[in-house]
Amino acid sequence: MVLTKEELIGTLQNEVRILLHLISKVDESKLEYRPTAKQRSTLELLQYLTIVGPIHLSAIVSGKFDMDAWSNTWRTNQAAAKQRDLQQVKDEIGRLPALFADLLASCTDDDLRTKMEMFGSTASRGLWIVRLVLCHYSAYRMQLFLYLKASGGEELNTLNLWAGMDGRM
Repeated sequence: MVLTKEELIGTLQNEVRILLHLISKVDESKLEYRPTAKQRSTLELLQYLTIVGPIHLSAIVSGKFDMDAWSNTWRTNQAAAKQRDLQQVKDEIGRLPALFADLLASCTDDDLRTKMEMFGSTASRGLWIVRLVLCHYSAYRMQLFLYLKASGGEELNTLNLWAGMDGRM
């Protein structure tokens, strides 16, 4: 693995830190903003972000992927996520750093190098974590940033997106 386990955990936790910074910029009056009719609203995007990492990481850490079980877990968690308001979303996302550390605590470097199949492809568990957790948070954080900008967040800039801080460019 290119990253150590500690670096992987720290990188995932940093994604959450930046995400929480962006969430602090959400105008509650614009939670229903959606770029087009078929895209998620800002609130729906945030609700999704409460479940995507935990579901994928739990499946990867288990080392066994069962599509039916994963689908059932997804449906159950998605139904719960759809009930969350902005504060509940913040609270759930705020719990992710500890959850990531807990889920990865028992993984060894050998565990992270072990191959497993998910969604019809085979890769190391470490690569699955990068693909399905780290990359998802980076991508959806960008989407959230663009939603915030498009719905009036003119003060937001690159530092908000990539460093998780206010500042001038």
